[in-house]
Amino acid sequence: MTAWFKRQKEKVTTTEKKSIPDGLWEKCPKCEEILFKRELMKESMVCPHCRFHFRLTSEEYLRILFGDGQFEELNSHLRSADPLGFKAKKSYPDQLKAAVVKTGSPDVIQTYVGNFKDRSLVLGIMDFSFIGGSMGSVVGEKISRAIDYALEGQLPLILICASGGARMQEGVYSLMQLAKISAKLARFSKAGGLYISILTDPTTGGVSASFGMQGDVILAEPGALIGFAGPRVIKQTIGEDLPEGFQRSEFLVEKGFVDSIVQRGDMRETLGRIIEFAHDGE
Repeated sequence: MTAWFKRQKEKVTTTEKKSIPDGLWEKCPKCEEILFKRELMKESMVCPHCRFHFRLTSEEYLRILFGDGQFEELNSHLRSADPLGFKAKKSYPDQLKAAVVKTGSPDVIQTYVGNFKDRSLVLGIMDFSFIGGSMGSVVGEKISRAIDYALEGQLPLILICASGGARMQEGVYSLMQLAKISAKLARFSKAGGLYISILTDPTTGGVSASFGMQGDVILAEPGALIGFAGPRVIKQTIGEDLPEGFQRSEFLVEKGFVDSIVQRGDMRETLGRIIEFAHDGE
């Protein structure tokens, strides 16, 4: 099938390309193969040729982890305010409205409690497509309440991270979330709670400097960009070329910052084994 498509695609005219509905095909940014979107979705948005992991929405991660199981969203009513009256070409409230229309989500993170392999757990999923996954006060509050819920119910906590860092439109209110979440996680850990952090592409800025790297177990998807400042900023600052693969998940596993890289198709089984192991050790 692949060979046939390679022979034929060179003959496709501009007119024919225009007749192809938008969203029907995806081009892999790594191997540049043209992939049928429906088949790609069956593979959890992982390229079958080079195993490149496309970014997922919250709904897609829900299907991977909970499947057809039962789950309930927590604190879905929380919404961002404009505490600083942030001024820009587009007002902050208008930016939020545009992001909600684009993603169908009220903010970057959604939190859930659900059944996972005959156990209950608390899950938080960040969506990078909502204002670059930026962490504002709603992100901090939802995660804090999710930690409290997990602590009260003695449930495992999993956070799927994807972020460009703090949300500048909320200034210090955004930065306050780093300390608030870290304090909550310290309390959760002291009580014996299990926290698993899953780093996806990208996990940077304040998220990587706080709860992204505070898991009892830190997993990462293949090829994910993980770090505080971006590689371009670091290169400009130190004036030196960076090592090959710098700040990618494979590099961080080698340096000991990440425990393991897990293919998306193996994530559910891997999490199940970790939770089972932690439960048996109690």
